[in-house]
Amino acid sequence: FIMKRDGVDFAEALRLLAQRTGVTLTPRSPEQQERDDNLDHLRRLLDDAAVYYHHLLKNAPSAAAARAHLAGRGLTDKAVEMFQLGYALDNWDAALKYFSGKGYAQQDLLDAGLIVVKDDTEAGKVFDRFRDRLMIPVRDERGRMTGFQARALKPEALPKFMNSPQTALFD
Repeated sequence: FIMKRDGVDFAEALRLLAQRTGVTLTPRSPEQQERDDNLDHLRRLLDDAAVYYHHLLKNAPSAAAARAHLAGRGLTDKAVEMFQLGYALDNWDAALKYFSGKGYAQQDLLDAGLIVVKDDTEAGKVFDRFRDRLMIPVRDERGRMTGFQARALKPEALPKFMNSPQTALFD
């Protein structure tokens, strides 16, 4: 409203409103800017992961059971698209290889909760967190990716539901 009424940009409108209400605006510190940039990087990775898993659900032959599960639950193709549901391959390192090939570092994948490091080996074996699961993107109130909830497709698989671990974006 202020932007339109006064013909100012967002920053000026914010400054005017802060002044009227007695709020002191402080510029972000370099540390805050770096943290925000890192969070944006993780969000882009999670966005890419949602696209990747969604593509697999729609196209991978091994996702047939996931597609059948969704159809059996009455989810339409429109709902699958709207919620960007996906499928994680039944493979120990499919996502790791895919995202490494896209230029993401292992630390990025770990920070986003997409991989796990098994510490009880000397080399610290790295593998995909989600395998053979229906992938359900979790978004914040602004629609930004924060993580995943994943549902096991085989009745004997435990846990039945698995969330992304606690990360800088997902709690």
